Amino acid sequence: MLLFARISAVAALVLGTVIVSLAPASAAGVTATFAKQSWDTGYTATVTIKNETSAAISSWKVEFDYPASTTVGAYWDSLLTKSGNHHTFVNREYNGSVAPGASVTFGYNASGTADPVNCTINGAACAGGTSPTTTTTTTTTTTTTGPPPTGSLPRKVLVGYLHASFANGSGYLRMKDVPDEWDVINLSFAEPTSSTSGEVRFAQCPVAECPNVEPEADFIAGIRAQQAKGKKVLISIGGQNGQVRLETAAARDAFVRSVAAIIDKYGLNGLDVDFEGHSLSLNAGDTDFRNPTTPVIVNLISALRSLKSRYGADFVLTMAPETFFVQVGYQFYGGAGGGDARTGAYLPVIEAMRNDLTLLHVQDYNSGPVMGLDNQYHNMGGADFHVAMTDMLLAGFPVRGDTSKVFTPLRQEQVAIGLPAAQYAGNGFTSVADVHTALDCLTKGSNCGSYKPKGVYPNLRGLMTWSINWDKYNNYEFSKSHRAYLPR
Repeated sequence: MLLFARISAVAALVLGTVIVSLAPASAAGVTATFAKQSWDTGYTATVTIKNETSAAISSWKVEFDYPASTTVGAYWDSLLTKSGNHHTFVNREYNGSVAPGASVTFGYNASGTADPVNCTINGAACAGGTSPTTTTTTTTTTTTTGPPPTGSLPRKVLVGYLHASFANGSGYLRMKDVPDEWDVINLSFAEPTSSTSGEVRFAQCPVAECPNVEPEADFIAGIRAQQAKGKKVLISIGGQNGQVRLETAAARDAFVRSVAAIIDKYGLNGLDVDFEGHSLSLNAGDTDFRNPTTPVIVNLISALRSLKSRYGADFVLTMAPETFFVQVGYQFYGGAGGGDARTGAYLPVIEAMRNDLTLLHVQDYNSGPVMGLDNQYHNMGGADFHVAMTDMLLAGFPVRGDTSKVFTPLRQEQVAIGLPAAQYAGNGFTSVADVHTALDCLTKGSNCGSYKPKGVYPNLRGLMTWSINWDKYNNYEFSKSHRAYLPR
């Protein structure tokens, strides 16, 4: 995400793949085959659906049975209905169509070692023959359709990034061991297969880098345990090394599909957009943040709206831009006048999503001097910088000084302040005392320094930090000190 971003590549550890036919070979048709990667007490299953007919199909439904000793947990790229030990997987809206000769996949995690039996696809045997005669039914049906309900966030929150895919010098922290002080846990990071593909992937930290990394089943169980305590667990996309440029509609659609697959696989509560570097920039002539025309901006907005629509009102959407992409827009916007085309480039995304945005936590670090609403430059590392940067979000400002194009204030509960957890976590570390001074000024109107905010904001939502791991490395100074100052 930041000064100390990922420094080694993510490698996948495959613990032995076994391909199992779900039915004896027979005449060609629409078929389903099953592969598994096993661990001690279960496995990850991948089911491949192949259309071996001469006509396209528009949907699919795979059914099979398990004994009581094996249960299905997290799943992805499908919707699951359970009726006793009978499992029915149907396609998502984006992977139902299968052309002749083409294939699609879905997957799930199983606890137990049994393989599925009595498999059918669209009512016929999974090898393309006739329907099996053995079926299993009961009168109780439970349907699950993606991530668990999120409920609401506490009145005051602490948001932390968890190094889930790399160690970053601070050490690996298992999901189940994340302390209770945190309310939102951002898994860092899902990264693109290329800067323009739109496809993003997430994998746990490899053992070579994180010797104490937990098995995937334990990682997922840790997510469920945190959610059971009311925590929200999100997937964070990007970081310093994860450049994502959605230049085409195909990249946009791939982004939606692949992000949804991660959310579904791990049963997450939402998405954090941590686009940095060259992910967002504005084309020449794109001068109105309220009506953007640049494809990478327009397609990102469309993708976020699609994900919000897919998961509904409880979907948690957060963003973590740098000051360069937001507050610097008060002076400059895009490349007008020969400036940097990235300046202020987050503003149209925030504007378009403001009604669906749960939290905006701008990174008040790794930043140069930024002009505040007092038309003075402010430097990171002290209370005034956080007061000035936060005031811009909660009071609003004319973009590029144009009073006909005003970024209107966000709601107080949508805004948190982004900080490094320790001196070695990022440039611009702010002491606990100075953070509390900034909070006093913003939420109470007291203890202000040279910068006087335009208003008092008692409902400011809280603090974000890079990162939970660096906080642990620093003996949890950030979380313990600030949690005590910001009771839920």
